[in-house]
Amino acid sequence: MSSPKETREEGVNLQLVGDGEKGAYNNSVHHEDGESAPLSSEDYDPHLHRNVPHPTSNMETLVHILKGSLGTGILAMPEAFANSGYVSGFINTIIIGALCTYCLHILVRTQYIICKRNRLPILTFPASMQIALEQGPKPLRPYARASAIIVDVFLIIYQLGICCVYIVFVATNIKQLVDYYWVDFDVKLHMLILLLPLIGLNCIRNLKLLAPFSSFANVITFVGLGLILTYILDDMPGPSVRDAVAPIGKFPLFFGTVLFALEAVGVVIAVENNMKTPKNFGGYFGVLNIGMFVITILYAIIGFLGYLKFGTDAKGSITLNIPQMEPTAQAITIIFAVAIFISYGLQCYVPVEIIWNQYLLKRFEDSPKKLMMEFVTRIVVVIMTFLLAVAIPRLGLFISLFGALCLSALGLAFPAIMEICVLWPDKLGPCRFVLYRDIALIIFGIVGLVAGTYVSVRDIILSFM
Repeated sequence: MSSPKETREEGVNLQLVGDGEKGAYNNSVHHEDGESAPLSSEDYDPHLHRNVPHPTSNMETLVHILKGSLGTGILAMPEAFANSGYVSGFINTIIIGALCTYCLHILVRTQYIICKRNRLPILTFPASMQIALEQGPKPLRPYARASAIIVDVFLIIYQLGICCVYIVFVATNIKQLVDYYWVDFDVKLHMLILLLPLIGLNCIRNLKLLAPFSSFANVITFVGLGLILTYILDDMPGPSVRDAVAPIGKFPLFFGTVLFALEAVGVVIAVENNMKTPKNFGGYFGVLNIGMFVITILYAIIGFLGYLKFGTDAKGSITLNIPQMEPTAQAITIIFAVAIFISYGLQCYVPVEIIWNQYLLKRFEDSPKKLMMEFVTRIVVVIMTFLLAVAIPRLGLFISLFGALCLSALGLAFPAIMEICVLWPDKLGPCRFVLYRDIALIIFGIVGLVAGTYVSVRDIILSFM
């Protein structure tokens, strides 16, 4: 692949940069007019050169960010607080939310610098990682090509994990209603019934068409959260009967769940790349900060109040703690089942884009079967998530595992590594403050990955015994 970028008709239209065979990246890159340009291009603004087929407005982008994070994660927060205590949980949710937001800013800012330096209008996360290492410290340059593949793998695993969780969630909540009103079917049968509608939803090919669905899902999600709060606040016990701080051994499960819930890195990069006005994404009052502020506060409130209400009996989804004989509880179950079902399309968009654009598109670029093969890819991805969901229907542990395994790397460690490479060697701040700060983020991410993954896998194994 000799061209510095690939284009496609739908979705995120510029993908991996560099030589796909050798993993090399030329110091002189080609921009829109086909001429070469030096790496230092102070007059080049990547945002002005984007050519996105279906750009989203600021409000549509905010809607996608909210929908990308206001999923099953928020409903798992009471169980997360049961693993941390209400004081520790509330404080650490705010801290993790601020940390996730900060690292997303690092990632977006670093990508912009790379695009500007190389006169490229847009880059994906893996492409940015590869170029950052190729142009960073010499010891890291041999790992540049591998780093792009690693980011791809983590993104695919994480997004497929979210989709698996969504299938389990929707099927489990539907089962509650069907069991109450009709007959007790196995949850796997409900998953099978969902398969065809999920395939249809995943065949929507761009974020612009998904925006109205996300808007509707956001509206009913907020309605559902309001109903949940009215239920939780009714006859809620005081804090004295709950633990302010839980045993430290349970904290990795809390960390993994909250990270899974808050860090929608794949969706964030995808929607930023599809913005009509990407300059409005960052900044103190930009789309990212507004979205993450709302999300973090909602997570902290639901986790705090839900834990006070249910204590250690809190389940992987708060909807499973609500008795189904009450009409309000049934309405909550239906609302969130519909909202999470719709959200599946947004979450599945990311792995499909990676698998198709990065690894399959070049094989069918000139084939009359290109469109058909893209739809085949979309169908196969849905079937994969269905099979995984059937294999491991443990909602709470699933959430914690994917949060710890993937997002500790994607959301914390990788952006810090990229920033070190991009600012190396003489732009790391006074006394190399940025270097030490990023090293701290990398260490924190690695510790979270190892500890959270170990505890989650251990508990998944124990749950089958």
